[in-house]
Amino acid sequence: MSKKSVKKVEISPEIYDVIESPLVTEKSQAGTENNKVTFRVSPFADKVKVKKAVESIFGVTVNKVNIIVVKGKTKLFRGRPGKRNDVKKAIVTLAKGQVIDVASAV
Repeated sequence: MSKKSVKKVEISPEIYDVIESPLVTEKSQAGTENNKVTFRVSPFADKVKVKKAVESIFGVTVNKVNIIVVKGKTKLFRGRPGKRNDVKKAIVTLAKGQVIDVASAV
């Protein structure tokens, strides 16, 4: 009997620093009909890093990555003007037939 060798893919710890959390909003849920999943990502992440992270963590094929930087709003905090933090989001388009269950990823 011959045993087939199975290659173990080692995921580097830096990959887990790229994706912070999935975004679950009405607009992001509407995108799931078009195989699009939205994630909050690190401010230092780029499209290549996001693609590698999603493919290695979730085991799916990524076709396209769009990145959006949402500037923080100016608000009053205890009567003084302040600013919320900026947020970087990534909209990931998956290959046809690929699915990421965002509810279990939260």
